[in-house]
Amino acid sequence: MKKIIILIAIFGINSAVFSQSTAEFFKTADAFFKAHVSNGKVAYAQLHENPEVLDKLVNLAETISVPISDAKTYQAFWINAYNISVIKGIIDHYPINSPLDKVGFFDKTVYKIAGESLTLNTIENKKLRAQFSDARFHFVLVCGAVGCPPLINKAYLPDTLETQLQQQTELALNNPNFIKVKKSKVELSEIFKWYKEDFVKKGNEIDYINRFRTEKIAPKTKISYYAYNWNLNQQ
Repeated sequence: MKKIIILIAIFGINSAVFSQSTAEFFKTADAFFKAHVSNGKVAYAQLHENPEVLDKLVNLAETISVPISDAKTYQAFWINAYNISVIKGIIDHYPINSPLDKVGFFDKTVYKIAGESLTLNTIENKKLRAQFSDARFHFVLVCGAVGCPPLINKAYLPDTLETQLQQQTELALNNPNFIKVKKSKVELSEIFKWYKEDFVKKGNEIDYINRFRTEKIAPKTKISYYAYNWNLNQQ
């Protein structure tokens, strides 16, 4: 009986610490994005001069552990962790004109998150895409470039994640600079080429896009892809 009581007490303490740490991470991340992101652009120069707040957030992300069974908290954590890591990678090599200026930015540079050493590609492909069939991730994971859907000035939170995913996807897919409709042709971001399998599970790319568009695209519209803009998304 004593052993059971001790185990329950330990579990309760661990749960409290976990909840507090997760809440602190989301609160800190939300304040960070509000202070350093505006109109989808990041204040890299300011952060480079004063990186302490970013370093605090990165260090906090290293200590968090979120079970995949808590799906919304898990997804929100890893989306924020990805976006924060992109900013950290840029600040570590600033000034640069593009994330591609750093060789291996997405597939070689390692970040310590949730007790693991991970690349950006690993976060995107293993922690999120491999675990959940939701192509909306592509509209909230921001690669540090102008060609990406814009970074919002708030954290993704468990309670608001569904709304945020929906809103950002609708904004991107109704944006004429992102989905370029020209009479019988439509030019798509190369995101739709690189991750095509995510968008064609229930039809083709146009079927997917039309789920979120106010003005639908004709089903037989010819698809092409415009060149990705890798210039830095800086203020």
